[in-house]
Amino acid sequence: MSDWDTVTVLKKRAPKASTMKSEQAVNNARRSGAAVDTQQKWGAGSNKQHVATKNTAKLDRETEELRHEHISLDIGKLIQQGRQARNLSQKDLATKINEKPQVITDYEAGRGLPNNIILGKIERAIGLKLRGKDRGKPVQLPPGKGNK
Repeated sequence: MSDWDTVTVLKKRAPKASTMKSEQAVNNARRSGAAVDTQQKWGAGSNKQHVATKNTAKLDRETEELRHEHISLDIGKLIQQGRQARNLSQKDLATKINEKPQVITDYEAGRGLPNNIILGKIERAIGLKLRGKDRGKPVQLPPGKGNK
């Protein structure tokens, strides 16, 4: 026969992590003299979307001026000359290479950032080399490739 009033506990469950982190659990552990490890995580509890990096002081001490390299003006002049030799406006050239007209404007004015993909497209469109030691010379297209 079984006695329904007796209860046998086979395993006592460990407290959940969330209850161990509660303020009440921490205070009970302090009262009992147990070791309590508390850490403040960097940036925790703040509602900041963009926090400053830890290297701010290092950047402030930096004396070298850091800037992106721009296209030189002589390359801009070559682009302009090649475009005008083909009777293309900046907008026409931009459309031909699938870029925005502002890209061509920036490259011709020397404000554009060097991008070999864009420079290659411009070289093929205007027929002039813009990179390397043969700057300003006609582009030699591989056999079977024609200028469109």
